[in-house]
Amino acid sequence: MTPGENGPSTPEDDDPFGYLYADGQARGAQPPSGGYGYPGSVSRVRAVGERQYGQQPQYGQPTIPQQQGAYGQPNAHYQAPETLPGGAPTSRQPVQPAPGRRGPNTKGLLIGAIAVVAAVVIGISVAMLNGNDDKKTDNQANTTPTQSQSHSPSPSGSSSAASGELKTDAAASGIQLVGGATKASDVKGAQSSDGSYVGGLNQVGSSITWTVGNVPSGGVYTLFAHFSVPGQDQKMTVSINGKPFATGLPLKNYAHAKDGDFVNGWTTTYVWPTLDKGSNTISVSCQPGDQCNALIDQFWLQQGQHTLKG
Repeated sequence: MTPGENGPSTPEDDDPFGYLYADGQARGAQPPSGGYGYPGSVSRVRAVGERQYGQQPQYGQPTIPQQQGAYGQPNAHYQAPETLPGGAPTSRQPVQPAPGRRGPNTKGLLIGAIAVVAAVVIGISVAMLNGNDDKKTDNQANTTPTQSQSHSPSPSGSSSAASGELKTDAAASGIQLVGGATKASDVKGAQSSDGSYVGGLNQVGSSITWTVGNVPSGGVYTLFAHFSVPGQDQKMTVSINGKPFATGLPLKNYAHAKDGDFVNGWTTTYVWPTLDKGSNTISVSCQPGDQCNALIDQFWLQQGQHTLKG
């Protein structure tokens, strides 16, 4: 071979892939021996499923394709990962809750639900009871005694007013008249229920005695007396439970009536005696040294100290 000549030109010398083309095949190009189209390369092509775990391929030896099983049947060379050392676990392990976390408080929810149901039941029961009470009130008379239905008997000749006053007509039944004291109704202007009054008091020893049996409590009271004088001041003795009151009962001409004018002489006076709880005796009498030319038609008591304006 001379310089400038490379010997006979062959397709495989010009292009190792010439056998792939039509002109190369026309020139007689053949594929080289070996794998992947490169000269001297080692073929490592294997059939699917040929290699087994734990075996090393032997290069340079021909590979024999393994016959695969029919569709749907397991391959004889297949080994499940869980059968290998360190492989996947054979069964699913339950998931453990994260440390420090607790599940829902079902016991607390149950107690709360029971409490709500109990509250609803109680509310319905109360509503039903109230409805029954309303019906009972509409259909039945109230048998509880009210203040006006009090069963406590009033003493003879006295009555209880709404303000707590104890009042009586001076000539009422149950009032004791002694001496010349007598019931009369000739003079107009008396405030008693029948227009009567007690006259004839202008005699020593004459008296009006009122026994009060329902004094609510002991203490100071105001004793009022409605009377008439004929133009001049008068004064009589008042006794509480048999003891004379120090100041007596003043009967002054507060109405400024003229002498002998009993009709225009009606007015009111008062004293502040101390009474006991329960029964008390009040007496207005004409004693020596008294001025007793007066007419008296009413008495009443009021707890505490009061005046004509009180």
